[in-house]
Amino acid sequence: MNTKYAIIVPDGAADKPLEELGGETVLQAAETPNMDKISTQGRIGLVRTIPAGLEPGSDVAQMSLLGYDPLKFYTGRAPIEAVARNIQLSPNDWVFRCNLVTISDGKMEDHSAGHISTEEGGKLIKDLNEQLSNEKLHFYPGVSYRHLLVFKDADFDVKTYPPHDFIGTAVDKILPRGKGADVLIDLIARSQQLFINHDINKIKKDLGENQVSSIWLWGQGKKARMESFEKRFGLNGAAITAVDLVRGLAMLIGFDLLNVPGATGFVDTNYQGKASAAIEALDKYDLVFIHIEAPDEAGHNGNIEMKKKAIEQIDKYIVGPVLEALQYYEKWRILVLPDHPTPVSSRAHSPEPVPFAMAGTGVSGILNAAFSEANAAKSGIKIDNGCELMEYFLKS
Repeated sequence: MNTKYAIIVPDGAADKPLEELGGETVLQAAETPNMDKISTQGRIGLVRTIPAGLEPGSDVAQMSLLGYDPLKFYTGRAPIEAVARNIQLSPNDWVFRCNLVTISDGKMEDHSAGHISTEEGGKLIKDLNEQLSNEKLHFYPGVSYRHLLVFKDADFDVKTYPPHDFIGTAVDKILPRGKGADVLIDLIARSQQLFINHDINKIKKDLGENQVSSIWLWGQGKKARMESFEKRFGLNGAAITAVDLVRGLAMLIGFDLLNVPGATGFVDTNYQGKASAAIEALDKYDLVFIHIEAPDEAGHNGNIEMKKKAIEQIDKYIVGPVLEALQYYEKWRILVLPDHPTPVSSRAHSPEPVPFAMAGTGVSGILNAAFSEANAAKSGIKIDNGCELMEYFLKS
């Protein structure tokens, strides 16, 4: 029988020690008996998922931990998400991530406009298209605050800034720069005029919610291409996620997508549903990849308790059931790791190595210690080239 593999990614769960938690990280403070079981019975270590010279985004990190070198395959975040939305790109097209954001007193206040609903976001994108699109540019709706803008047959050489990494920063310091930046800045300004008296914002104001001040354009790139996972590793796979970034990566490497009702990409996601889908998929697929965005969003919100609860929910409702289900197979392995840290203190991604824990058939224990950043550092195992972790997990 083929070995069954499960990879569980609590996005952004790694953190830094906090005074509020007595010098512990959020991951250390959280109750995670199932992650600890994997760590104590199996193997724990550190892996650097962000190669030197690249921004510490989930796009780069997720590509690394899936076994692909971002220095070879990465073309930008937005092209990956375009694949998830089945947007056809020509070689000379450029695609940008288009966030709906809240700007207050000239500063980036909220990268998600209060985690705007998908329905409201779709209406705003529809109105943007009616007012601003033409034969050269078009907006595409996504999920919640995450949308896309495509320029046909364009030429850009710009530096852009992810809004979630610049909360509290004056927006005039993080506007696009370089060739074509004037086009992007003009669209941002025109969106602000469109949104200022929009009916959706009138309702949000009455409810005391963050309003949608503007679009924010970033994460640009051209059409993405990657090798299939089955060709690369000889295994078929399926992915469970609520966000287009991971959906796009999964599609690019030939994974099937398993949709889970109630999967939101936020802390209110359907944890049990993700676990049930993964357990059912193990019969059909060699490898199941389960991604949970909740800890990352809590980190961006700077909310310690929200992040702690998200990690605990993942451990209880996903890691535990999947770990138990795997043990009914003759041969199995499980891997748990964040893709990158999202410290609540900075509310931004950071490039430091993250802890990983793996257990299962043929995996011997090294350090009998709970799953945490500090214990991973003590293990003596460090994978500096993150894309090598997959090979280590599958074949070591």
